[in-house]
Amino acid sequence: MLAKLKRSPLVRWVYKLTLLHKGYHVAMNLLGAIIYWYPSREIKVIGITGTKGKTTALELLNSIFEAAGEKTALLSSVRVKIGDKSKRNLTENSMPGRMFIQRFLRKAVRAGCAYAFVEATSQGAVLYRHAFIRWAAAGITNIHPEHIESHGSYEKYRAAKLMFLSYAGHEGAPVFINGEDQEKEFFEGELKGSKIRIYKTKDLPEIPEEAKEFLPGEFSRQNIALATAIARHFGVSEETIKEGLGNFRGVPGRAELIQKEPFRVVVDYAHTAESLEAIYGALRSGLSGKLICVLGAAGGGRDKWKRAKMGKVAAGYCDQIILTNEDPYDENPADILAQVRAGIEEANFDGNKILEILDRRSALKKATELAKSGDVVVATGKGSEIWIHGKRGEKTPWNERGVLEEILKGK
Repeated sequence: MLAKLKRSPLVRWVYKLTLLHKGYHVAMNLLGAIIYWYPSREIKVIGITGTKGKTTALELLNSIFEAAGEKTALLSSVRVKIGDKSKRNLTENSMPGRMFIQRFLRKAVRAGCAYAFVEATSQGAVLYRHAFIRWAAAGITNIHPEHIESHGSYEKYRAAKLMFLSYAGHEGAPVFINGEDQEKEFFEGELKGSKIRIYKTKDLPEIPEEAKEFLPGEFSRQNIALATAIARHFGVSEETIKEGLGNFRGVPGRAELIQKEPFRVVVDYAHTAESLEAIYGALRSGLSGKLICVLGAAGGGRDKWKRAKMGKVAAGYCDQIILTNEDPYDENPADILAQVRAGIEEANFDGNKILEILDRRSALKKATELAKSGDVVVATGKGSEIWIHGKRGEKTPWNERGVLEEILKGK
């Protein structure tokens, strides 16, 4: 009923009135802080933003601080954790509204948590969900074009990230900036007056062998560098940081290894050209066999411009490409795949090595059937998400890991 109301023309028109829109969200977040007695005054809240890597950086922080003997809370797109209790984030929102964050922080305080690690998104920032929280530290993993349709431009998307960082910095929190990111100078310039901390992969601690298979590629090194820089700021020792990294066992749906032999099977949430390049590059490194890629793109008007670009990236790394359904929403799934395919063909990729299988389960099954010893099958786009979104708000239950495990067991 609520979803139907949200789609009504009148509600959409009212929502577009800037002052009304801003006033409503500011008021809701202030009210949440008041109702829950400003919980961030009693717990150290660390927020991580960026285009990719937020969830992994948060989980790394959690692992490190738990190794330091601290009781922690965590709120990300994957899960909601308070102390030793953890459950999936079923809100379908990485940074939920309606006082969710303030309520989460109050529960964390009551449970005796000393630190709370929170995912800060661009869409959450423009809805002022970062407001009325006393941030102990803020960090950004990286930034690349994403959510352009919803924000209006890349500059506005970047400005939304800046909203969160500048708010935290203005309150006195140190702001950790990736010294190897393309937007380093922009954020440094805009955040003058804040306590800026630059982190780089050259400052990495020794990564334990047992953690390396869960942290592949250069993108993982950047996530480790951010988590390490923040941990050092709060006085965590190098020995404890190493212990925390050694305890890390990955994040569901993020470079998640489903099978090692006779061929590897990996699930990843990558849904931008840059994130595809990162995971494909990591898997291609040292690979003697073929890279078999299952991918699609989200519908619903979400960044249509990136579909061909994603196809072009896939053409540069994959030996076999299987295009399939992801989250079509109200778009024709075949049209979405045609746009991704256009990018593949533009790169002069062998058309005989492109398959289009709309049914995602069938596409995954075909990928495993094609795989031989030494190959890698990688399925991107869904990660740990629990639904495939269709037209008129329809949702089909989905579990990428579970489906692949069923297929592999049958194989």
